[in-house]
Amino acid sequence: MSEEEKYILQVKDLHTSFFTENGEVQAVNGVNFNLRPGETMGIVGESGSGKSVTAYSIMQILAATGKVTKGEILFKGENILGWNEKKMEKFRGKNISIIFQDPMTSLNPTFSIGYQLIEAVRLHTDKTKKQAYDRAVEMLKLVGVNEPEVRMRQYPHELSGGMRQRIMIAMSLCCEPDVLIADEPTTALDVTIQAQILELMQSLQKKLGMAIIIVTHDLGVIASMCDEIMVMYGGRVCERGNADDIFYRPAHEYTKGLLRSIPRADNMNEKLVPIGGTPINMLNLPEGCAFCPRCANAMKICLHQKPDEIAVGQGHRAACFMNIKEAFEEKEGE
Repeated sequence: MSEEEKYILQVKDLHTSFFTENGEVQAVNGVNFNLRPGETMGIVGESGSGKSVTAYSIMQILAATGKVTKGEILFKGENILGWNEKKMEKFRGKNISIIFQDPMTSLNPTFSIGYQLIEAVRLHTDKTKKQAYDRAVEMLKLVGVNEPEVRMRQYPHELSGGMRQRIMIAMSLCCEPDVLIADEPTTALDVTIQAQILELMQSLQKKLGMAIIIVTHDLGVIASMCDEIMVMYGGRVCERGNADDIFYRPAHEYTKGLLRSIPRADNMNEKLVPIGGTPINMLNLPEGCAFCPRCANAMKICLHQKPDEIAVGQGHRAACFMNIKEAFEEKEGE
């Protein structure tokens, strides 16, 4: 089996920048990952780490000042960065869909739910208006919306946050995409609704066989549902591995810091330790490791050299000089 057949989506050395009055903001710096059909991948990091920009780069829905400056995004082996806007319009929704983090601003308040769902179906398929209506009702039932015919006539402001998020999932899935990107899908929801939405996404994945990319700042949200977790900081991938690797064998100082700041059910008396310092200024990236200014274990080499990702276990990789001290000492001795 060739690489193109093995992976549905491949991102290779992706660089995305925003060109502002104050200078170039390098939001994504050399991100690489592969996604197989039916797999779930989580992208984790604090605000400004580049995780959402990575997702928007794949969809090519960046702001006017944003541009992919380097790299490849391969969908079934074909580089979509070379496609024109007409081809991309057909691609979005039909092949890859996205659920945005705020359903209230993603849905148009001046149109009914039914109108927006029907429009999404007709835009990407050759269904008639009646067939599109039936498909929209079917999708609302699939995502657990009660009285779907009534909801079709309602407007976004008439629905709760959880219901609006279900509508957004229905809209994203109505054309049965190969890849679903969920950008902070549970941010605006309470804990019980969060669990329902994540369970819903998992059940729909089994039914439709799609791959999922979940973008979040909350490690706990994705602990049980991801085949691979990718931790990002400063536009770069710090660490990647499965849930056991990330939670029980963290190999990057930033990942360790994130885990120390999460409450643990088995030890609620343990004091939480926040990550010191302030988030990185993307306009003025450090010469070496992006996390170096906030790292308690930073070494001299961290100031001037960017660490490469190295294997620290089976399928577990991290970009941290703490894991390659031997190589560091060899360089010091040269």
